[in-house]
Amino acid sequence: MRRAPGKHALVFVAITVLLDIISFGLVLPVLPALLVELTGESVGQAAIRGGWLSFVYAVMQFLCAPVLGNISDRFGRRVVLLFAVAALGLDFLVMGFAPTFGWLFLGRLISGIAGASFTPAYAYVADISPPERRAQSFGLLSAAFGVGFILGPALGGLLGGFGSRMPFFVAAGLSLTNFVYGLFVLPESLPPEKRRAFDLKRANPLGTLLQMRRHPMLLSMFGALFLWMLGHQVMPTTWAFYTKLRFGWSAATIGASLALAGAVMAFSQATLMRLLVPRLGERRVALTGIAVAGVGYVGYAFATQGWMMFAWLPTWLFGALVMPTTNAFMSHRVPTDAQGELQGAVASLFSLSSIIGPPMMTQVFGRFSSPSASPYLPGAAFLVAAMLTAVCFVIYGSASRERAPGTRAVAAVPP
Repeated sequence: MRRAPGKHALVFVAITVLLDIISFGLVLPVLPALLVELTGESVGQAAIRGGWLSFVYAVMQFLCAPVLGNISDRFGRRVVLLFAVAALGLDFLVMGFAPTFGWLFLGRLISGIAGASFTPAYAYVADISPPERRAQSFGLLSAAFGVGFILGPALGGLLGGFGSRMPFFVAAGLSLTNFVYGLFVLPESLPPEKRRAFDLKRANPLGTLLQMRRHPMLLSMFGALFLWMLGHQVMPTTWAFYTKLRFGWSAATIGASLALAGAVMAFSQATLMRLLVPRLGERRVALTGIAVAGVGYVGYAFATQGWMMFAWLPTWLFGALVMPTTNAFMSHRVPTDAQGELQGAVASLFSLSSIIGPPMMTQVFGRFSSPSASPYLPGAAFLVAAMLTAVCFVIYGSASRERAPGTRAVAAVPP
C-alpha cells in the first residue's frame, strides 16, 4: 500500500527548497578568493570567470526546470526530488575539491540541474495539500525562499573564515543528510493512474513567454520588467568582487552585507507593501521603487568608503516592492485562465536576465577595473544597472499610464 505523505514530507520539500536557495548565496562571499586562488588572476579578471559560472548555472536551471517537472509527471515526484538533492550534495563536493576552474565550472553546471528542483517541489506540495491548505503550504516554501536569501550569504561569509572551500563541504554535508532523511520520510505523491507520458514540447522553457504574445498590451511592460531584472543582476554577480577590490572586504563582511540586503527586502515586502500599496496604488509604488533603486546604483558606483555601501542598502526598502507590485499590476490585465501563463512568462523573463546579466555585468566590471583601464571606474557595472533602470522607468511609466488600477493590496513575493 502506498504510504500517504505527512508532515515530514512537507518539511523535507521545504528544506530542499531552502538548500537550493542557500547554495546560490553560499558561494558569493568566497567566490572572489577561490577564483583568484585557482586562476592566479586579478580580482577584475576573476570576476569575468565568475560571470560565466553564474551564466552556466542559470542556463542549466532554465533548461532543466520544465524538463524535471515533466519527468516528475511521468515517473513521480519522489525519484526526481531525491535525485536533485543527491546531485546537489555531490556537486558541492566536486566544487569543494575542484583543483582547476574547469572543475568549478562543471560543479556549477551540475548545481543548475539540481537547482531546477523547484518545479517538482511545488508540484509535490500541490499533490499533498488539500485545496483549503494549499496557500499555507506554498507559504512555507516562500518562507524558505526568504530565509535562504538571507542565510546563504551569511553562512558563506562566516564559513569563509575557515577557508574558501569550507562552505562547499558544509553545504555538501547538509544536502546529503537531507537526502538520507528524504529516503525515509518522502513517499510518492503522484499515483501511477495520474501520471502522463513525457512530452518534450511541454518542456519548452520559452513556451509560456511566447504565449504572452496574445496579450499585446503587456509587451511593453515585459520589456520594462526585463530591463529591471537585468539591472538587478549587478548585485549577485559583481557585489562581492567590487567590494573586495574597492574596499578590501573579507568574505565575512561580504556575506553580512548580502544577508543584510536580503533582510531589508524581506522586511519591506512584509511591512511597507501593506502600508504603501493601498495608499499609492501599484503603479506609483513600482515607479517609486525603480527610481530609488536607480539612485542607489549610482551611490554604489561612486562610493569611496565601505560604510557607504551599507548606507545605500536602504534603497532596497523601495526597490524590493517593484516585482510584487508589477506582478499584481499585470495580473489585473489578463483573464483568470491566463494567470498561470503570466507567472510562467515572468519566471522565464527572470531566467533570461539571469543568463544574460552575469557575463554582461562582470565583463563591464573586469574591463573598467583593470589598472590599464581608461577611465578607471570599478563601479561601472553599477552605472550600467542605473542606466538600464532609468530606461525601465521611462518605458514602465509610459506603458502603465492611463491603465493604472485603483488601489489594491497584494501579497509579498520574493524580489
